[in-house]
Amino acid sequence: MPAILIADDEPRIASFIQKGLKSAGYATTVASTGPEALEYALSGEFDLMLLDIGMPGMDGFEVLKALRGQGSRLPVIILTARDSVTDTVAGLEGGADDYMSKPFRFEELLARTRIRLVEPTGDQDTVLTAGKLSLDLRTRELAVDDRRVELSAREFSLLETFMRHRGQVLSRTQLLSQVWGYDFDPGSNVVDVYVRYLRNKIGADQILTVRGAGYRLRDD
Repeated sequence: MPAILIADDEPRIASFIQKGLKSAGYATTVASTGPEALEYALSGEFDLMLLDIGMPGMDGFEVLKALRGQGSRLPVIILTARDSVTDTVAGLEGGADDYMSKPFRFEELLARTRIRLVEPTGDQDTVLTAGKLSLDLRTRELAVDDRRVELSAREFSLLETFMRHRGQVLSRTQLLSQVWGYDFDPGSNVVDVYVRYLRNKIGADQILTVRGAGYRLRDD
């Protein structure tokens, strides 16, 4: 049974989320302060953390920074009443895997939770390969021609999506939906920016631009 850490200092919201997740079959634990959330998150006992930004002791950004600074790859979905672009970008660039603004519908939270908890089954799904690329989903490491390459959390998610659909053309809208997990301005160039980041790290010829359609990863 997947274990989810709910880091939120508002008892009403924490209770609402906890009841819903328990009904969906998840084990849950609530942390009401930043330091407590960090301690739990680093214990290795959880599969995902729902992290509120406005936590006492340490705010969510500080918790996330400390968590990633100690090498933890625990999936994190930020929950917050703050919905400014600045806060959204800060959370995602700080290593969060997803971002939801309060108030939210529980059905949407549950759907995003399920997506982040999907685990590979079988050795063949543990490591994705495409040409000279090898992406380990458990250690979250990338090798390019046996050379280890560091990826940010967002770069990793984008490359994973490409590798799961290698050879398939993915539109910007599809990539926004699958990687960022929330509605972006269709005119945003964030996908193009991150594709450029990846090309700089894995080789410009590995991700092909399909004019008027999107991008695809080479499958040879």
